[in-house]
Amino acid sequence: MDNKLEFAQRLREAMISAGLEPRPGILLTLFNTNYWGRSVSFQAVSRWLRGEAIPEQDKLLVLAETLNIEPEVLRFGTAVRQSVKRREKRWDEGVGYLERETFDAFLQLPATQRKIIREVILTFAKANEVQDAPAKK
Repeated sequence: MDNKLEFAQRLREAMISAGLEPRPGILLTLFNTNYWGRSVSFQAVSRWLRGEAIPEQDKLLVLAETLNIEPEVLRFGTAVRQSVKRREKRWDEGVGYLERETFDAFLQLPATQRKIIREVILTFAKANEVQDAPAKK
């Protein structure tokens, strides 16, 4: 499905969850009341709800706060949250004291030295991938 259409569906669902009818006029009034920038037009809000456009980041943040939904969930859906949780879990389970101590020391280095260390680590990782790959006949 198209990203814009998926966003529109999530926006309509968020409005319904907030007890609002998913109509452009309602969203227009609600949004412009809470947005401190230049007001958006009826056409812009209609395009959001029809899946023809996705609002810019500043507007998306106001929409999310107004509709009481996380901005990343409104923009990308719940899959993004699950992906982040999987990565955090992998990080928490795979990193012990020694690695954390190494990361802390790494973060204290100047940027130029961190860049060199990063290249060394990536080179070792790449060499390890080649070494672990099965020989092709």
